[in-house]
Amino acid sequence: MFPLSNWTELDIWQYIEREKLDIPSIYFAHSRRVFERDGILLADNDFIPRGEDETVAETRVRYRTVGDMTCTGAVESTAATIGRGDC
Repeated sequence: MFPLSNWTELDIWQYIEREKLDIPSIYFAHSRRVFERDGILLADNDFIPRGEDETVAETRVRYRTVGDMTCTGAVESTAATIGRGDC
């Protein structure tokens, strides 16, 4: 059985808040250099060659998961805490 498989992202954030769990700051929004590719914001880095039409912008984003920077997209966000409505 996989109890978390039926949870939404909101369910998880509410659980973290209710249980007062500490989480790494990478899950919160930070100003980062990103570029858009196919509707996904990717971190500007040395491992993903950008196309001529892909411009870098400093944007406040967060990551919904932590993974390999070559395939993990960011979402625009101002969430700085676990509080309701931030995420």
